[in-house]
Amino acid sequence: MVKDISKSVKFIGVDDLDLDLFESQYVVPEGMSYNSYLILDEKVAVLDTADIRKGEAWKANLVEGLAGRTPDYLVVHHMEPDHSALVAWMLAEYPSVTLVATAAALKMLPQFFEGIDLEGRTLTVKEGDTLSLGSHSLRFLMAPMVHWPEVMVSYEASEKLLFSADAFGRFGAMEKIAFWSADDDDWACEARRYYFNICGKYGVQVQNVLKKLVGTDIAMICPLHGPIINENLGYQMGLYRTWSSYGVETEGIFVAYASIHGGTAAAAERFAEMLREKGCPKVSVADITRDDIAECVEDAFRYGKMVLAASSYDAGVFTPMHDFLYRLQAKGYQKRTVALIENGSWAPSAGRVMKEMLGAMKEITIVEPLVTIRSRMHAEDLPKFEVLADAILNA
Repeated sequence: MVKDISKSVKFIGVDDLDLDLFESQYVVPEGMSYNSYLILDEKVAVLDTADIRKGEAWKANLVEGLAGRTPDYLVVHHMEPDHSALVAWMLAEYPSVTLVATAAALKMLPQFFEGIDLEGRTLTVKEGDTLSLGSHSLRFLMAPMVHWPEVMVSYEASEKLLFSADAFGRFGAMEKIAFWSADDDDWACEARRYYFNICGKYGVQVQNVLKKLVGTDIAMICPLHGPIINENLGYQMGLYRTWSSYGVETEGIFVAYASIHGGTAAAAERFAEMLREKGCPKVSVADITRDDIAECVEDAFRYGKMVLAASSYDAGVFTPMHDFLYRLQAKGYQKRTVALIENGSWAPSAGRVMKEMLGAMKEITIVEPLVTIRSRMHAEDLPKFEVLADAILNA
């Protein structure tokens, strides 16, 4: 679609409704958008391209948006292929266009486009550099490791637009979600899942970018995925400050279990009910063998406390729990309180492995006692569960 953001700025992004797994790992039931923008002034700037999957649709939007004009600049905020797949095509189609990017991005380009000739076709920008288009001007801010090393964002002062690269993005195609977004829970749900699974490891780097934006008058945030944010920006900024500092967004406890034959599942569900009975404000429960693992990662970061219940397996821990803990470690899980429940019919080992994996993460407090059940939860286990429930509620 081509849509006016203002008289001079157009959205020329495309939707991908056929995509099953974003980055070949995240389910996207509402599809995905690849956002791209066009600024029409004395000079014409194209801001990012799209994924090759939707290359022809993006080219059509570009031509429609240009309305006969020729682009002077192609600004590459992020080199990931879902945003830059048409860079070589642009350089071939428009011989006079200048490619604007960071030094790191320009170094990376030949890795994606073998034999590409950039001689005399590039403008390298660094922190604070500006690009005048006429009445519009882009100021570039470096955003390394949000979430690739070559990333930058740009700010257009006359219309107060922040082109934020992958920051402030979310899952979902524009056709399925609102084009404009304000402070709604729908944005937060999929933006949270997107943030923690894609940028979660890079909280410090996200914080650095947020600090650069302090005092900047922003009317709209234009990300590379998901809706344009045009109202109550303090809500989204506030969430990003919480997420990137690994703060607690929602008071409550996340209970995640990995059960082989149902015994561990029953114990986890009973423990969750016990937490509710004791007044826990919010208890979220997930079966990590079946539920979307990216949502499980999201909830682990959302709440300040987590309970892990897992079966023992091959003298270790049941593999879905091992995979979940590996993901948490990879995404920088930290500053949380965790309680453990293990199940073992003859040689319980899950608790030991979970402790070891959590021990490799930063500022994780493991609540005692470790509760062990044998095959099924029994009446004599209830006092141990009571003690553990009180311990994590009061931690």
